[in-house]
Amino acid sequence: MARIMVRYWAAARDAAGVAQEELDAVTLATALADVTERRGERLGAVLARCAFLVDDEPVGRRDPDSVTLREGALIEVLPPFAGG
Repeated sequence: MARIMVRYWAAARDAAGVAQEELDAVTLATALADVTERRGERLGAVLARCAFLVDDEPVGRRDPDSVTLREGALIEVLPPFAGG
């Protein structure tokens, strides 16, 4: 397990009720499952629409189970943005 940080932006921050939190996780999938369990289905619904950066690298369409986290990793949770 790696100790990681999850940082929420915009609607994700509102749904989580916190700006960031630390947790232990091995993959992006386990981190997302953990924060959904901690914070509730409202956050889970927002996460389903979000993009993610792990250590400043876009996850894109990769399977979250395949995104391994290192000790000290930073996950940025980015909801869709409107406007232009």
